[in-house]
Amino acid sequence: MIVETDKNSFDFNQFQLIRERSVGRLFWRLKRFTSNYIEPRLHALGYADFKMSYLMFLSNIDEHGTTNNELAKRACVTKQMMSKIVGLLEDAGYIYTQKNPNDSRSSIIFLNDRGKELFVKLETCMQDARTKFDTIVGHERMEQVIDTMSKLVNELEKDEQ
Repeated sequence: MIVETDKNSFDFNQFQLIRERSVGRLFWRLKRFTSNYIEPRLHALGYADFKMSYLMFLSNIDEHGTTNNELAKRACVTKQMMSKIVGLLEDAGYIYTQKNPNDSRSSIIFLNDRGKELFVKLETCMQDARTKFDTIVGHERMEQVIDTMSKLVNELEKDEQ
């Protein structure tokens, strides 16, 4: 007697194997680890109001300032969301804004001293995380991971444009 099985049925064991190597899941888990590792260290250094999610905004501010619209585009959020985040970051003292001399309807966003100091402290915390990664997989292998991820994001961003 031949028993047919449904080829479209869900195989949980197969799902487990796929899940363990899912690129999206691995990136998410690494991001979660990094945030959980760094954020408390920054809080202990006096940045108790800081959330790692703020980095996608703060890290896109240029030395000579960035408009709200440009920052929203770089951070891949709506202008309305960007305005809300700018208000939060300004209230927390990480940034300041000035009227745009070329367009009085917009403002230019700058890092203030607290925002710049945050990046100095963040570099130390990131280096601590990097040291932990190097301890686990080795410095050269970690360099290869970073080189590979850099190439991927740079090429994928070209495709988006």
